[in-house]
Amino acid sequence: MSGLLAAARFLTIVPFPGRGHARVEALGRSAAWFPVVGAGLGVVLAGAERVASWLFPPLLAALLTVTLWKLLTGGLHLDGLADCLDGMAGRDREHRLAIMRDSRIGSFGAIGLILMLLLEVVAVAELPPEARGGVLLSAPVLARATPALLGRLFPPARPDGQGAAFHAGLGRAAPAVALAVALAAVLLALGWPGVAAAAAALGAAVAVAAVLARRLGGVTGDVLGAAIEIAELTVLLTVSAWTYVRS
Repeated sequence: MSGLLAAARFLTIVPFPGRGHARVEALGRSAAWFPVVGAGLGVVLAGAERVASWLFPPLLAALLTVTLWKLLTGGLHLDGLADCLDGMAGRDREHRLAIMRDSRIGSFGAIGLILMLLLEVVAVAELPPEARGGVLLSAPVLARATPALLGRLFPPARPDGQGAAFHAGLGRAAPAVALAVALAAVLLALGWPGVAAAAAALGAAVAVAAVLARRLGGVTGDVLGAAIEIAELTVLLTVSAWTYVRS
């Protein structure tokens, strides 16, 4: 249970009892619990969306749901996405890493965040009402299985960064356990569309991480955060496309 609490403290802003944020090495050891935290987040989002849809029109309900989504995670993964987008403008590997360490946000990061949030809000609003709960449960679960997978597939970009510490604490079984939990939850929540969404989301996360790892010499904590955001958006878009084409 200590691993679950460490994961929950890091991935959400919920004030769980006990000591503060866990060390990154401890987060690597608790990576198998990340999808469970995602499941808790998804349950809250599905419930919130149902209440919001009862009170407000679809677009406003979707905006409120996505706002709660990002507030509960403290914008942690959005920050990683913005840093990665800004960093890609660097001249070389060292310059890119230096840009990503800068706390200020640049034009590429700002534009990327705006487009990401717009896509998520519209995707949630346009989903069929009967599919929204399952998608809002599945997206956080599946996306939070990606850090364990990417941490095993790619080396850390820096020997002393968060990516290196996470990689050092990552157990051998963590990717398999995280993926098994996530895939089971997605299949139960969405059925066959969930299988397509899982394949697309995992493929997108690995592809994005591979591009960034090539440019940075490995993955960082920001890359893992960006992959989570990409995976969540891919789930939304895949199920949206599935339901639209079959309608």
